[in-house]
Amino acid sequence: MSSSPVARPDEVRRHNRTTLLRLLHVSGPSTRAVLATQLGLNRSTIKTLVDGLAEAGVVEEKVPRPGRGAGRPSLLVLPQPHAAVVLAVDLQVEHVAIALVGLGGQILGRNSWNLHGRTRTPDEVITHVIESAAVLAGDLGVEPVAAGVSVPGVVRRADGYVHEAPNLRWTDVALGERLNAVLKIPILVGNDAELGAVAEHLRGAARGSSDAVYVSADVGVGGGVIAQGSSLRGGAGYVGEIGHMVIRPGGRPCYCGSSGCWETEIGEAALCRALGLPEETPRGAILFELRELSRNPEEAASRLAEFTEWLTLGLVNVVNLLGPQLVVLGDLLTVLPESVVRATAEEVGRRSLVSRAVGGTRIVSSALGADVKLLGAAEVAFEVVLDTV
Repeated sequence: MSSSPVARPDEVRRHNRTTLLRLLHVSGPSTRAVLATQLGLNRSTIKTLVDGLAEAGVVEEKVPRPGRGAGRPSLLVLPQPHAAVVLAVDLQVEHVAIALVGLGGQILGRNSWNLHGRTRTPDEVITHVIESAAVLAGDLGVEPVAAGVSVPGVVRRADGYVHEAPNLRWTDVALGERLNAVLKIPILVGNDAELGAVAEHLRGAARGSSDAVYVSADVGVGGGVIAQGSSLRGGAGYVGEIGHMVIRPGGRPCYCGSSGCWETEIGEAALCRALGLPEETPRGAILFELRELSRNPEEAASRLAEFTEWLTLGLVNVVNLLGPQLVVLGDLLTVLPESVVRATAEEVGRRSLVSRAVGGTRIVSSALGADVKLLGAAEVAFEVVLDTV
């Protein structure tokens, strides 16, 4: 009869230290008593862990701001942002954003630039990312210890190989390898919608939901899935191409080679058609039109009726297939009039068997705005950092 291996004391300490640090990183400042309760550890163990982290400069303890309660307030344990800094990169079709993010999720500094024509090529983007990151790190006096990169395409998570990012016109780009060759730090590359789901789960609207789907509609449409509290990544990291779910057989041709994909009915071009705008309308004009439309729910329902029907149909399929507690709408979908989102949620609840079975799947807009994929990129970088801090 074999017995299970017993963890050595140093392994247990390392595990407890990493778990405590991850909790502070995601949840923010906390007292020792609360940490002991949440981690299921005794107070002497928490004291040893916090004292060690404080001595290493990873956390500090502060007296909270004076409150109205009587008695001496408990010290708060706070993560120190500069103790571990990662580079976050969000590659989009029209622009790139980068940020240096400190422990605890604080954005220490950022930069962004537009993409057009020649500047969208892999060589140009990679060079600009490296140069801009070096300038930003120098200005802030920090050195990133890992990097996370969000890409609107099919990405192999194991090595950051971009198989295809059609809206960027990228094919077979060894992005992770090329960035690592210069930056000399771990590089984690992921699909943009997958990283959006990670950010919403840890810091946004899906916080506390163990099963959620993030649906991102931009030029293209993608999805990220949180299943039982973890990111669902599929074979080799390829998952979430819900934009290429065929919902309208014989519909508009899609760049993927199929026709009638969901992306052709709820992506940016489809939204322009619904609003009566040319398909090449600048993003700012689309957002302005949607905000104006929000002032008149009846007009919004009328003008967006067909768009809403395709959005609903796709969401019914997503909910029936994945059974999430929550669906988070991202990118352009966050600017849809609230009345349209509410009507969509009601219709999905009525038409989805799974939604009725689980007591109703909530549908909400992203809580993180334009930073959602930057924060998601930062979080996948922190996955390889927290146990080494």
